[in-house]
Amino acid sequence: MKYKLFSPLSIHEIGQRTNQEDALWPTSASKDDRLFILCDGMGGHEKGEVASQTVSQAIGEWLKIHTIKDMPVEDTILHEALAYAYTSLDQFANDSLRQMGTTLTLLYMHRHGVTAMHMGDSRIYHVRPGEGLLYQSRDHSLVFDLYLSGEISYEEMRDYPQKNVVTRAMMPGQDNRMKPDIIHITDIQPDDWFYMCSDGMIEQMEDPELVRILSSDKSDKEKRQQLIEATKDNQDNHTAWLIHIDDVIHEDEDKQLENEEPTARCNALNILPRDDDNDDVVLVTKPKKSLFQKFRSLFGSKKNNKIEEYEV
Repeated sequence: MKYKLFSPLSIHEIGQRTNQEDALWPTSASKDDRLFILCDGMGGHEKGEVASQTVSQAIGEWLKIHTIKDMPVEDTILHEALAYAYTSLDQFANDSLRQMGTTLTLLYMHRHGVTAMHMGDSRIYHVRPGEGLLYQSRDHSLVFDLYLSGEISYEEMRDYPQKNVVTRAMMPGQDNRMKPDIIHITDIQPDDWFYMCSDGMIEQMEDPELVRILSSDKSDKEKRQQLIEATKDNQDNHTAWLIHIDDVIHEDEDKQLENEEPTARCNALNILPRDDDNDDVVLVTKPKKSLFQKFRSLFGSKKNNKIEEYEV
């Protein structure tokens, strides 16, 4: 499987922050690039910036040195790159930067499909104009966990006080290193979009607006500008990759991998509430027995198929 891409575009805005903690790899891309990384640093001034740049550069440079043209199906090469990035972070384990961390999103287009990897609440989207969203990476966040456990509703997640708390991130000096979610996507068609972004990009943007912009008849550069305009008042750093598929060429050597997109647990679309969730299912609870009923069940006797009741 070979891909022709339109020129990949990036957005890298500082927002209302005093420093930029998001990082991109490569810093600029061409039609020939097939590996894209985006990280959102955490930990305050300078700390988040160090974490995001360390991880994005370590993974990017490691994969560039080691051939990535024919990634093993079992993703061994990705796990090795991730281990190298953790080792690079560990140099700060005994430093004042110890409490820093970063999210991670990675998209790699190879002969057998597209591999997407993420950790934290930076997202990866797969959008097909005319069909809409096919994939949205599930956030590793407190609000998503609370929603899945039934503590809050899907609508409450957006304004929940602790909505920015992530449950997975890459940090230095951790005995138990956090693991990413990895998904293989093989259903890729011309005009598809892959959109990678930090959470700052979606601070005031709903998914339907994103789909509408990417599905419009505007040029790619005009779509990028629309996204910049729509997010210009966002408080947080906001960064994105816009990757537009021009053509897909299938070859005899292609391995037939399963398209994991429709059923993957890391696809947030698979756990969204449905409009018909309450239409066909009615929860019935067994009524509690009154004190009289309890005594009757204990002391009543059957005579002629009739329950004899006792006064209590």
